[in-house]
Amino acid sequence: MLATPGPVPVGAGWAAEIKHDGMRAGVVVAGDRWRARSRTGRDITGVFPELAVLPELLGGRRVALDGELVVLDAAGAPDFARLQQRIGVRDPGARLLASAPVTLYVFDLLVDGDRDLTAWPYADRRALLDALELRGPAVETPPSFPDAAAELYAAAREHGLEGVVCKRLASPYTPGERSRAWIKSVIPHLADVVVCGWLPGQGRLRDTIGALVVGAYDRAGRLHLVGRVGSGLSGAAREQLQRRLAPLRRANPPAGHAEAAAMAEATWVDPQVVARIAYRSWTGGTQLRHPVYRGVLDDRDASSAHLPELQ
Repeated sequence: MLATPGPVPVGAGWAAEIKHDGMRAGVVVAGDRWRARSRTGRDITGVFPELAVLPELLGGRRVALDGELVVLDAAGAPDFARLQQRIGVRDPGARLLASAPVTLYVFDLLVDGDRDLTAWPYADRRALLDALELRGPAVETPPSFPDAAAELYAAAREHGLEGVVCKRLASPYTPGERSRAWIKSVIPHLADVVVCGWLPGQGRLRDTIGALVVGAYDRAGRLHLVGRVGSGLSGAAREQLQRRLAPLRRANPPAGHAEAAAMAEATWVDPQVVARIAYRSWTGGTQLRHPVYRGVLDDRDASSAHLPELQ
């Protein structure tokens, strides 16, 4: 069951959970056996051996669980970049298991013993899940907050988390369906960045800007390339940017980055034009995740394009 993007729902009858930036997984446990699958149905059992603790935690109980696999950073927040190190790596070695350990955040119970719970209301499924007390190495059951969606969203924003998922207390679980009984509200982060170049578009956009290459300054005043931004660029915005950027062309990138050498088709410019973007999160490296262009800021000097995440 998938959540529909939208604003935080208003009114009673909803429970809210923190949205964790990870990888969706369904896990079936029976006796001493267990099996994990991705949202697309791919078997990922061998990729995440940490989940072998589930049979013992469940005492041999037969269950089907829905949850999110995450890797946490030093502050205890999900780190999607570190999770990327694990995805697709079968039989990971001890070093990788130690540097990027996964935790399964369980948020739904679909089968309990011989009972198929998918037609049960979410509130009842959640009560049974909480009763299992699934907490241990590599497994957690994060809290659910009935009738507190707005408050949880505000708390998630304050702590820099990705967002919240709100679920109707009376809703059944509909496998494979994107349902309005689950609403995911993602918190956008805003940043001012400096345009360092652009990449050509594809197809009908071939003769114009496909994506901006953007940068930001660290605390020491060094410029870093921090991402490519194509989403949010309208036809008018592309034309405006081309006029603004054409006189600023230069032969080489204005900042060093491992990815710069791979951008053979990039047109580089002096870092003078400041733009505002929204983004989902900051990776553990030096890249913005899911950036969206909002517009050019004429009242900003390029040196003001700082990102606090850059050291």
